[in-house]
Amino acid sequence: MRYEVAGLGNAIVDVLVRIPDDTILGRQGLKRGVMHPVDHARWSEIYEDVKELGAEITAGGSCANTISALGLAGRRVTFCGQVGGDQFGALYRAQMREACGEDALHEVRGANTGKCLSLISRSDAERTLITHLGAATELPHIGEFAAVIRQSRLLHVTGYLFLGGPMADAARFALGVAQEAGVPVSIDVADPFVIHAVREEMWRVVRDHASIVFLNAEESTALTDLPPADAIHAVAAHVPTVIVKQGSKGSLVRHHEELVRVGVHPVEAIDTTGAGDAYAAGFLYGFIEGWPPAACGDLGSRFASLTVGQIGPVVRDAAALRRAVEHARPRHA
Repeated sequence: MRYEVAGLGNAIVDVLVRIPDDTILGRQGLKRGVMHPVDHARWSEIYEDVKELGAEITAGGSCANTISALGLAGRRVTFCGQVGGDQFGALYRAQMREACGEDALHEVRGANTGKCLSLISRSDAERTLITHLGAATELPHIGEFAAVIRQSRLLHVTGYLFLGGPMADAARFALGVAQEAGVPVSIDVADPFVIHAVREEMWRVVRDHASIVFLNAEESTALTDLPPADAIHAVAAHVPTVIVKQGSKGSLVRHHEELVRVGVHPVEAIDTTGAGDAYAAGFLYGFIEGWPPAACGDLGSRFASLTVGQIGPVVRDAAALRRAVEHARPRHA
């Protein structure tokens, strides 16, 4: 196989700004800790109000974060999404190539690249998100990426893709390509609001296509109407490998009939952006190496811990990621 993991996701630039208190939120009419979908003009208005505080700008989106971490950790990966022909789009492509060595991005001239402004509270690392999806959800087809899927050991997608629009159709087509080629699919459900919006569709995707499903505690309950400890078994009735991330409580991993509880690696929380995406990267690294579930989950926790201890959704210190791999690696591997 040419690739170990191929990712299809919404290409969103993350713009991260640490705020000293909630004054800006009040001034802009933003609800703390909530994601606010906006148009390009409104996004630009809020950004102009906060950029003097200093901003870190990085290629993001849940799937891209996972793929980038895998690439920086040394795996053979690539990512397909859509950006606009603007400065954010150019930055996005450059960073994905830095992480993965290449990309499978589509570009639309005259369109705005999708972007998420993350206002991070200095007191508790809580995030308030302002998101303009732009070109990200308008990908009409996957084109040559179909061949990439067929050359991959695993296809990774996120629940955000199924919220509608052209990207939802492109994602369904990609799942069909993977199924026909016998390529396993990993799905990070990604957010409770996705489940509330398209619950029936998410269940269909999980039942019909998933070999690995990542959920957090809230998502597991939203999908099954059960507490996380029971939800994992409900999802596992349809999927061989299910992971429920529980933040500071660690994670639950069920692989076939085996249930494992995985602990955390404590760190001072600076920014929780991308922690779940990093966990997925660590888990998938171990999975494609053939590690046992406990070791996969441990590496997921180590990657997540590194991410929480910095500003930004992707740990770009490849050496730190590879040290985490060696710490988690089973002795027999």
